[in-house]
Amino acid sequence: MRRYGKHTDEDDIRSRPNRRGNRPRTHIRPKHEDAAGGMVLTVDRGRLTCLVDGRTVVAMKARELGRKAAVVGDRVALVGDLSGKKDTLARVVRIEGRDSVLRRTADDDDPYERVVVANADQLAIVTALADPEPRPRLIDRCLVAAYDGGLSPLLVMTKSDLAPPDQLLDLYGALDIPYVVTSRAELETGDAADRVREHLDGRVTAFVGHSGVGKTTLVNALVPEERRRVTGHVNAVTGRGRHTTTSALALPLAGANGWVVDTPGVRSFGLAHIDPSRVIHAFPELEPGTEGCPRACSHDEPDCALDGWVAEGHADPARLYSLRRLLATRERTEGD
Repeated sequence: MRRYGKHTDEDDIRSRPNRRGNRPRTHIRPKHEDAAGGMVLTVDRGRLTCLVDGRTVVAMKARELGRKAAVVGDRVALVGDLSGKKDTLARVVRIEGRDSVLRRTADDDDPYERVVVANADQLAIVTALADPEPRPRLIDRCLVAAYDGGLSPLLVMTKSDLAPPDQLLDLYGALDIPYVVTSRAELETGDAADRVREHLDGRVTAFVGHSGVGKTTLVNALVPEERRRVTGHVNAVTGRGRHTTTSALALPLAGANGWVVDTPGVRSFGLAHIDPSRVIHAFPELEPGTEGCPRACSHDEPDCALDGWVAEGHADPARLYSLRRLLATRERTEGD
């Protein structure tokens, strides 16, 4: 039976020494009030590369953080050697609150949630118009993840010299998503990067897309030359690209203020973590119409009040169709 309470004030109680030294054990953790603030640029095998006062600092996560992991874009507090010199190592002691989170799962039945990037303002969804063919269902899934995580979407269409963008623009026109259409020739001249950069100035933008769509090539045109990444090619037989980007990396935007986060190419975008009720927030003109919906309404059932709301002329029917198409993405297979 324990003789003394946890917070005893007896002076003659002997403190039990630590087995690894003579410092008494304590339940009190340091507050690290003098810790420096930084931003996580990339994570590689347990090591975090952070930007601290303009310096690149390599750090590891403090043990007291437990299983809590930092991801690219996280604002963190660091202590230790913050010089950024070779072979030095700092320590991340605190992960600050997140303004937005882009998350995905491997598949729709996978309960394990992966945070791709934190604190991004915008999600640039990159899709090729040909070679490889566009995959609208994957775009839909990325849109749902953006709306759920609090990011504004931007649609970037590449390789317009191989196919026109009209069909894809018709499909997403009702969503009022800003978009940029680029060609391979414009990438070489820099015109494509200039037009995309107009949408990125002053923001943190995560780039996501199917392997082989030219995502990393576009990112390379947007960042300083010395920070560019290796690119791959599209397999002529399978029509798929090779994964050349294996980890997310935040890069400064050249010629403007802002950050670009290049993420690994995806072949699926699971939405097991998504709460469908949050997707409606991306359709503010439809939200008032949900007041008459039954409890736990999926917004795609006979008793949904949105049908009457739209029939009365309060919103464009195309917007309701787009909402329901996005809500149905979890029921479709990745290859649709």
